[in-house]
Amino acid sequence: MSSPLTSLVERAKKGDEGALSALLTKIEPALRSFFIARIGRRIDVDDLVQNTLLRVHRGLPDLKDNARLKAFAMKGALYELQDFYRGRYTPKEALFDAHEPPDVLSNDADPEDKMDVEQALSSLSPKAREIIELREYGYKYEEIAEMVGSTEAAIKMQVKRAFEKMKDTLSTLLVWISVPLLFSR
Repeated sequence: MSSPLTSLVERAKKGDEGALSALLTKIEPALRSFFIARIGRRIDVDDLVQNTLLRVHRGLPDLKDNARLKAFAMKGALYELQDFYRGRYTPKEALFDAHEPPDVLSNDADPEDKMDVEQALSSLSPKAREIIELREYGYKYEEIAEMVGSTEAAIKMQVKRAFEKMKDTLSTLLVWISVPLLFSR
């Protein structure tokens, strides 16, 4: 026995755009209710719903049991909610045009501070440095993954490792700078 939703899933998987649109329209109210129940009526709900629908759309070919679409969609909603709580939807995630990086707001930093950051960045591999720079420009992990030909999970891990390496480099520099100060007293 095939439910109307299951037949929509089957047609959407075969490339029927009308079926895909109808399918996403049918699950949208359940997703919206899920997010409102957890974070209230906030502007972020629209983003969470849209990103979850995008997850469903992209993951539809991987859905093995067409009757489990709602469970599949709700799992995507849970992942989006986790990302929301981790701060993914904060203003730091502002997007920029790939061909026009954002303007630097201020150049008031001390030259010594800039040198330390440059030294820390130079301790990274060229790929890790590129990823950190793209992240600083405000690109999302998913976008960076597409740009460098990797997965989102791999990019997140590379960012974490790069920050750890930079922290270690800056700590070493701090110790190196502070040792003469200790002996001069």
